[in-house]
Amino acid sequence: MNSGPEPDPAEWRTLTPDDGMYLNIQIDRQEYRVLSGLSVAAALITLGFRAFRSTAQGKRRGLFCGMGSCYDCLVEINGVPDQRACLTRVEAGMRIRTGIDQ
Repeated sequence: MNSGPEPDPAEWRTLTPDDGMYLNIQIDRQEYRVLSGLSVAAALITLGFRAFRSTAQGKRRGLFCGMGSCYDCLVEINGVPDQRACLTRVEAGMRIRTGIDQ
């Protein structure tokens, strides 16, 4: 089965923040620059966040299923609580609160 021509590595390039492929978001009142097209969960993981919230018993929760079934990745987005980070795409200027002191 032919899947088309092989990609030419000479045409590959590394994206930089000046490519317009990055956008600014705020997480827990700190500014970050992330690749556009990521989910909020992917952006958080990329930036080193492992826990996104705490349970009433103080247990930390983060990305678990990655497809919206488990609700472990709930965060506040633009003032709206209990948003699933794995199902929400980052947008320029988005304000995200994890509820965890990182």
